[in-house]
Amino acid sequence: MKRREFIQQTAAASALVGLGGIGLQSFSSTTKKITILHTNDVHSHIDPFGPEDGRNPNKGGVARRAGLIANIRKENPNTLLLDAGDIFQGTPYFNYYGGELEFKLMSMLKYDAATIGNHDFDNGIDGLYAQMPHAKFEFISSNYDFSNTVMDTYVKPYKIFMVDGIKVGVFGLGIELSGLVDKNLYKETKYLNPSEIAKDMSRILKEDKKCDLVICLSHLGYNYSEDSEKPDDLKIAKASKNIDLIIGGHTHTFLDKPTIVKNAEGKNILVNQVGCYGINLGRIDFYFDANKNKAAEGVSIIV
Repeated sequence: MKRREFIQQTAAASALVGLGGIGLQSFSSTTKKITILHTNDVHSHIDPFGPEDGRNPNKGGVARRAGLIANIRKENPNTLLLDAGDIFQGTPYFNYYGGELEFKLMSMLKYDAATIGNHDFDNGIDGLYAQMPHAKFEFISSNYDFSNTVMDTYVKPYKIFMVDGIKVGVFGLGIELSGLVDKNLYKETKYLNPSEIAKDMSRILKEDKKCDLVICLSHLGYNYSEDSEKPDDLKIAKASKNIDLIIGGHTHTFLDKPTIVKNAEGKNILVNQVGCYGINLGRIDFYFDANKNKAAEGVSIIV
């Protein structure tokens, strides 16, 4: 993407949002900026879509994403790159290599962390485990208990990153596997209630670990009907107190910019998801003043 096109798209889709119930007046002299880049539901799409594709001609592809990420990191070295799950399944690359190529490429792009989606079990938990040596980034899931599986110790409930003096806590939530994935594939993996885990993890990160920014990597889905008891990102956001950003997946929801949600205390938090297949890259910039008050703006960039 040309620089001018990128700037125009960003300007059109971004809006500076005060977080934590504060105004924007303190950001006239911004002291620090943290950039969060993110993907979800890439589904083994390594190559870009061809020019004859009816829906996504000439879009996507790991090489283009790598170039875009590199340019953003040059602009702001204080950048984290995250993924919200369903890395596997969708092209012959996965059928042939079993996930090895996906993990190697994500490692080359220097992803910092990813959570686990339901399709990441498609070769079974043993197949997922077999590819772990190729992943040079963290796997984070708070509500999948892997303690009785081969994945025990390979997945952390949360990870804390220190970025330019800003403490960023990231935790992960996965969708209920029963009914989506054959039990023989996920074996003894235990599913814990994501709504309760989200409250516990965000409290630990914000209050106990003193994180300045708390991010949830979610593979629950963006929004189900109000009558549905299924947890989703908007429900988690509304019930939360300590989350600043939810990066979602699973429902392949294309958002031009993050959704602003009022949490349980009436404060703004952001929920974002960038569709699927690596077509878009999510970008959210957080601005911190000298007192670590924060504001944010976000956009989905076509790759």
